[in-house]
Amino acid sequence: MKKHADSIDAAILDRIRSGPKDRVWLPAEFLDLGSRAAVDKALSRNSKAGHIRRAGRGMYHLPRHHRLLGPLGASHDGLQDALRRKAHGELFPTGAHAANGLGLCDQVPMRPWQLTTGPSRRIRHGKGAIVLRHVSPRFVTTRNRTSAIVILALRWIGKRFVDDDIIAKLRRNLSSADRAALLGDAACAPAWIATVFRQIATDAPATHA
Repeated sequence: MKKHADSIDAAILDRIRSGPKDRVWLPAEFLDLGSRAAVDKALSRNSKAGHIRRAGRGMYHLPRHHRLLGPLGASHDGLQDALRRKAHGELFPTGAHAANGLGLCDQVPMRPWQLTTGPSRRIRHGKGAIVLRHVSPRFVTTRNRTSAIVILALRWIGKRFVDDDIIAKLRRNLSSADRAALLGDAACAPAWIATVFRQIATDAPATHA
């Protein structure tokens, strides 16, 4: 029995070590090596031995270390990729995070929430949790991802508060490629946001109010 357990432990560790160095792994990605219970136990043993580290409930990565900062957690990109796979859907910032990231407001949201086209769920991460809240795909199914983020930000701000200043900031803060993409993605947005998209992309005067 111990020999079999050692074999699963070694196989899992070999797969993790031979994969991308910043990848965050999920138990489901090892089910070809054994049952879910056996995989969970093998991951736990490898974690206790210090071969791998937990990034959250059911998420593991290779230990990372900075010569000055010491042990590091999972990389941001690796964690986001794992959350996307765990959520079975795309991830997007909340409207408040989107507005902040686009330079439309100074408010810095503190809650670790994200939106997902998959089902809502709560994922343990460290001593806290990451909350994934479902968003209808119709609001974020754009050809250009930035267009979806602009939709989320404008919906959070609200039609009555989107003025010339907001439009000017978006013209200034979006790249020329992202501004041009708004025209193609206008059909994916609510009617009033589609109007704003065209104003941003064509430098037309504000008439959306």
